[in-house]
Amino acid sequence: MTRPMSFRLPPSRLEIALQEIADPVGPHPLLRGRAPGAERPQPTPAAVLIPVVLGACEPQVLLTVRHSALRSHPGQISFPGGRCDDADPDVAATALRETHEEVGVNPTHVKVLGCLPAYLTGTGYSVVPVLGTLPADYPYRLAADEVAEVFHVPLHFLLDVRNRELKEYEVDGHRRGYFEFWFGRHRIWGATAQMIVSLEERLSGRS
Repeated sequence: MTRPMSFRLPPSRLEIALQEIADPVGPHPLLRGRAPGAERPQPTPAAVLIPVVLGACEPQVLLTVRHSALRSHPGQISFPGGRCDDADPDVAATALRETHEEVGVNPTHVKVLGCLPAYLTGTGYSVVPVLGTLPADYPYRLAADEVAEVFHVPLHFLLDVRNRELKEYEVDGHRRGYFEFWFGRHRIWGATAQMIVSLEERLSGRS
């Protein structure tokens, strides 16, 4: 099995490759055609930004470490994002708003390239990953009560299938699989890892 080579391309070519495999940005699938004031659908619509940092020595991906005091997934690795608001016109608006709130990235500094299919989490969220690029050496400003730290992972590391492992856990007597990456001391797993795998699969042309 070979690795996708798109991460070896110059930034402008990489942007084109990501745009080619991405779906168009629009309202969250669960909110399309929803009448104003209608009851919110279940699962909860949400969106995250997969921020690809360009301008460094190689393309990198920004990830956050959730604050240990959070009630939901404390200390876990995630992409910036959150639930959709009624005022958000599309999933990109949700992802950019949440990214600004969590790590201080101005929405005008992100180039949105498209999105990937929604991922249903075990906690009842339907999360749409939005692909976007931002410049290197960005002066991040963390929301102290939400984000403990941020770090970058080389894109080629995440796209290399040799760096991930498929594991299993048991829930109510049923075995379920999940992907896991280790990057230094950081364990990337669950929904975040699955979104990375979905990106790799689209770039490698397997889906």
